[in-house]
Amino acid sequence: MKCNNVPLLIIFASLILFTSCREDIMDLKPLNKVSSETLLGSEDGIRVYLANLYYQAPFEDFTYNRVGFHTGLQNTVGIHPDAQTGNAVNSEFNHLVDGENFPWWDAGYKFNRDVNLLMKEIPNITTLTEEKKNEILAEAHFLRAFGYYGLAKRYGGVPIISEFQEYTSDIEQLKVPRSTEKDTWDFIMSECDEAIKYLPSTRGGNDARRATKWAAYALKSRAALHAASIAKYWSKSPFAGEAVSADLVGMNPSFADHYYKLCIEASKAVMDGGVHGLYKPNPSSVDEAVSNLMKLFQDPNVAPEEAILVYGYGKPGSAHSIDFWYNPNQTADGSPHPGRMNPTLELVDIYESYSNPGYDAPIVTTQDGNIHDYNGYNGTKSYLRFDTPYDIFKGKDARLWATVILPGTEWKGEVINIQAGFIKPDGTPVIEADKASLVVNGVTYHTFGADAWKDYSGFDQQHLPEMTRTGFSFKKFLSPTPVDGNNGLGFSTNDWMEFRYAEILLNYAEAVVESGYTENNAQQVAKDALNATRRRAGHTVDIPLTLQNVLRERRVELAFENKRWWDLIRRREFHEQFTNTIHKALCPVLDLRVSPPKYIFVRKYVIRGIPLTFDRRMYYSPIPGIGSNDLIQNPQY
Repeated sequence: MKCNNVPLLIIFASLILFTSCREDIMDLKPLNKVSSETLLGSEDGIRVYLANLYYQAPFEDFTYNRVGFHTGLQNTVGIHPDAQTGNAVNSEFNHLVDGENFPWWDAGYKFNRDVNLLMKEIPNITTLTEEKKNEILAEAHFLRAFGYYGLAKRYGGVPIISEFQEYTSDIEQLKVPRSTEKDTWDFIMSECDEAIKYLPSTRGGNDARRATKWAAYALKSRAALHAASIAKYWSKSPFAGEAVSADLVGMNPSFADHYYKLCIEASKAVMDGGVHGLYKPNPSSVDEAVSNLMKLFQDPNVAPEEAILVYGYGKPGSAHSIDFWYNPNQTADGSPHPGRMNPTLELVDIYESYSNPGYDAPIVTTQDGNIHDYNGYNGTKSYLRFDTPYDIFKGKDARLWATVILPGTEWKGEVINIQAGFIKPDGTPVIEADKASLVVNGVTYHTFGADAWKDYSGFDQQHLPEMTRTGFSFKKFLSPTPVDGNNGLGFSTNDWMEFRYAEILLNYAEAVVESGYTENNAQQVAKDALNATRRRAGHTVDIPLTLQNVLRERRVELAFENKRWWDLIRRREFHEQFTNTIHKALCPVLDLRVSPPKYIFVRKYVIRGIPLTFDRRMYYSPIPGIGSNDLIQNPQY
């Protein structure tokens, strides 16, 4: 049996670049196979095939981590993208991933082959109207664009295979050379345009989670911004070698404005489309803003106006595991491995305060206001004192409160107890030390805020994998009701927003400010877009359109949505952020020198932190199998 007759739902090795058919697969008897004619002969069959394609598509969602997609439902934060970008650390691990991580080559081309097969078969199906054929082909163009975007941002220029390859015993005929990086991005743009032509504006019922024309515009917006950044910032970390000489990686800076304009136009199409907008854009208070944001991420289905494309989860036991891994220790719901996501002080510091809009609001802990001392507690310093562990965060952006569990705040009916130690009445510090207790004026105080380790969530070295070591725990996306961790992985069923309206606003603002684009009142529109996301977070004062403001807004608005990794990659900022870098913590400490005791805070390096440096070759991933596919390897691999 030849490869072109392989049934549609069999998972088979990619033939497109480098291998031949495996005889053991080809020789299977056709008891478990479905022919293309049978499967694609009805709309229900086509829907089944499309569901398989959406499953394969590069949604970087709750089950995505450094080893790829759909990784056994696990996705521990030690291998989660945001734990490699400065937004968080793992309670146990320190590593910065290397170029072998986040791969999508074999799976990407297997996915592309399956899309191409659909595109080959659809025109021949007599049961479909021309209108329906055009719509399905447009959806296939969207999926193919999505797939090549997943490849291009990892590998640069890649082989473009836009036709289904028929098997031949002459393997050399199946090999396709890499296209230039520019040609690859241009192919993605053209595929998005083909998708936009015939995709519907809205969908409902069983088709609600399939792509619309707005999803295609959103993909074009994101991909064009990535391409523009590569062109503009190539010189910040240039490469040399055969791949560079052949333009397989990198683009001339002169191309940047072209892609920025494509981003602007695609984003504006969504903004003017009348279908999508921000969820609850004008809260009456900061508290309401916090509540709205939490609801948005706990269940995107409450916000069809914001959610442009949703990847859905349904059946407990075969869903994802974010609650299993990321709940603080006190609300583990039976999970043996909670507390793995520890947001960093670096992230918390950049959230604005309402009293000083437009600027980072670092946590000030001492009378002298020094925010650059990370050497731990110093008895000669005058520390600011607070009645509760969360008073120090008052006035900070609603998105901080909706994203991060702050010390002493409530989650699932529990006050989350995050305390790093105490200062004895004689001034002796006991911070990040062994568990201990002390009686003062007849009251017993504990190092970590409680006696039993299930009653606190931070800093205990004997239970460190379950304890935050930054002073913060994670909230965004978590279920507000118990998720039974005793049953194991896969019991979180909240859905993932791959594209949402707030990202489109920020894509538009960044493209305008980076390019200086002025047509159609773009500067004012971009300023309004920037401030719309802030207004949804309870801000009432507009800030200027500057690159610094846009990038801050992007980081806090999209935190933990797997965008930060690619932002640092496309803007060539990773090596600037990670040069012998150690992550930072904020340690709440109970000061027993005063009565009643109050809390002080110590800015310091995370305990057991190690210096991390980004290897610049990681701006591109290595291409596998070059010994057999004859492709030119990326630089420095």
